[in-house]
Amino acid sequence: MDRLRPWPSPSPTPTAPSSPCSAPPIAHSLSPALHAAAYDVLGLPFSYGRHEVASGGLAAFVSGLGPEWRGVSLTMPLKREVLPLLDRTTPLVDELGVANTVAFRREGSSIVLAGANTDVAGIVRPVAALGHVPGEATILGGGATAASALTASLRLGANLVRVFLRDTGKAGGLVLLAARLGVTLEVHDLQDLASADPIGFVVSTLPGGAADELPLVPSGPDAVLFDVAYEPWPTRASTAWTAAGGRVLNGLDMLSEQAIGQIRFFLTGDEDELLPDEAEVRRAMRAAVGLPETIG
Repeated sequence: MDRLRPWPSPSPTPTAPSSPCSAPPIAHSLSPALHAAAYDVLGLPFSYGRHEVASGGLAAFVSGLGPEWRGVSLTMPLKREVLPLLDRTTPLVDELGVANTVAFRREGSSIVLAGANTDVAGIVRPVAALGHVPGEATILGGGATAASALTASLRLGANLVRVFLRDTGKAGGLVLLAARLGVTLEVHDLQDLASADPIGFVVSTLPGGAADELPLVPSGPDAVLFDVAYEPWPTRASTAWTAAGGRVLNGLDMLSEQAIGQIRFFLTGDEDELLPDEAEVRRAMRAAVGLPETIG
């Protein structure tokens, strides 16, 4: 879990120290670099660091935080475990059952915990920036990121989504989500990719390198592979896709847009409300993690 503090104050607060590693490990998280770059552009005296919180320990951690805390960012499984702690949730949190962002709001003498999900926007905005409008989408993998990819695909205009998994028996959550969203979902074994048609839009939620041996063939020069991995990078799958004429986005594109949504939510309570000078904020954040100035 990453953390943000303080509430706005007249002088900078020293950076919170990193905590010793424990499961799940986030010692190499790039989120602090992204947030630091943004707060520097915005001129805000915030510090954003890392804190390892094991599964089952989130309630105790949150209850021990002081009044200077502005919010926290969460990774799995804490994205689900936080739900009973939240006083308010956005519709997307209710829809997906996961919150990756929690803002602490002062209301009188009380602190209200508000949860948001910026994972979906982390996929939607980079794809939209390429001008890509997929009528169909392919998703590799079936975890929490696949659920975000399914929702993002619908928001991008897909009316048919094909999901490929090693174990199709684990697609139940995606099937239920697709039914709630009203999108047609086909579930296939990962081995079926060998006989699949060329793909126009694919989101790989598999771990870094896990898609390298899969037969991913772009349907044309506008075809997009969104490989949410970023370490190691480039993957062989992304290199092969580019060599075949397709366009590629990676996990850092997603991470930077997730972070922009988080910062919006921390500051305004609305992950869709633009930041002051957001174009410059985005450029600084992307530069902080080695991405090109603009998407694509």
